[in-house]
Amino acid sequence: MHLEVITPDKLLYKGMVDLVNLPGIDGRFGIMNSHAPMINVLQDGVVEVEQSTKDNQTFDGLSGEFVTDIAKDKRFSFEIKGGVVEVLNNKVIVLAE
Repeated sequence: MHLEVITPDKLLYKGMVDLVNLPGIDGRFGIMNSHAPMINVLQDGVVEVEQSTKDNQTFDGLSGEFVTDIAKDKRFSFEIKGGVVEVLNNKVIVLAE
């Protein structure tokens, strides 16, 4: 599935992933391929990403550049200070601070 993590000042991550674990206000939850559509509020915490085993390079038509993974490892994590997640048609968009 496709994941985008967007902060107020930049696109933090864009690429294909197998799994993303998020800090929801009612506890942590994971999203995998073919997840049901949803919108959820996120609290301060750690986002854990497991990148797709496929080539994880995506062409960004707006910037005209290839956006590649932010880590050499298949798995990585980073902290957010709350936000919102939308899941629809195998696309996950995280708007975070």
